[in-house]
Amino acid sequence: MNTPEWIWLDGELVPWAEATVHVTTHALHYGSSVFEGIRAYETREGVALFRLRDHLVRMQQSAKLLRMPMPFSVDRLEQACRKLVRSNHDGACYVRPLAFRGSGDLCVDGRERPTQTTIISFEWGAYLGDGAVEHGVDAAVSSWRRFSSNTHLPLGKIGGQYVNNQLVAAQAHVDGYQEGIVLDESGLVAEGSGENLFAVKDGVLLTPPVFSAILAGITRSTVLQLAGDLGIPCHETPISRDALYLADELFMTGTAAEITPVRSVDRIPIGRGERGERGPVTARLQDAFFSVLRGETADRHGWLTPIDQSAPATAYAAAAS
Repeated sequence: MNTPEWIWLDGELVPWAEATVHVTTHALHYGSSVFEGIRAYETREGVALFRLRDHLVRMQQSAKLLRMPMPFSVDRLEQACRKLVRSNHDGACYVRPLAFRGSGDLCVDGRERPTQTTIISFEWGAYLGDGAVEHGVDAAVSSWRRFSSNTHLPLGKIGGQYVNNQLVAAQAHVDGYQEGIVLDESGLVAEGSGENLFAVKDGVLLTPPVFSAILAGITRSTVLQLAGDLGIPCHETPISRDALYLADELFMTGTAAEITPVRSVDRIPIGRGERGERGPVTARLQDAFFSVLRGETADRHGWLTPIDQSAPATAYAAAAS
């Protein structure tokens, strides 16, 4: 990770080295945090954040699930993200808002702890490796299972829950794969360790429904919208493990992963060729996705929030500090 000049912490821009918390912080001990990942892109009109408000609304919803009050509104966090990207002179970058239960006693029930909020921005390239978006990745079905809504909160992007995701990712990497695919408690496909999953069969786009214990991804909803725009039929439906092997195409979606093809699952090539290759439906969706992000086609759905890099730093100060 590069080290930009500023981090936004509890309403103020703080130098990178000074953005610290106490060792009694509740979230360090119990994972009581909620977070988001947001990408900024270089468009023809300048730097813009992708689906900024949607991410921040989801962050508020995650906090609600955790019974953690948020000290800043969506509007104020939106302005803070814009201010931070501008103050760090970021181009294409990754923005990480995080809210967490702060310092105090170490009772498991941390509702009495104050909520702290921070936003970090930094450069981050291809999440699944260079060339992954073009050439795909090799994935494996994990021996770990995705938790259900009776044990955790799948719809929440909650820090402590990501121990499950870490186990899936670590197992995949140790076994020589770029990513893991996790099944839900009934043995149906849920998602990747950090992405949602789509399959293509006979020209139809398929993706697990929310009740398959998935995180309702922002990029996932983007792909569903783009598929509708392009006239690609799509169904949210349960997917079995063996259906992965027989899919014509597979791809993963996420803020970090963007739209990344899966070329094999458990060493079984997906689609055409011995190593699998990006299929035509995946390519169409990628082209539509990245053309909006680069500003080459109209932002019909209002997904981009521009950053006015020419404005003085004080332009965002009143709303974000």
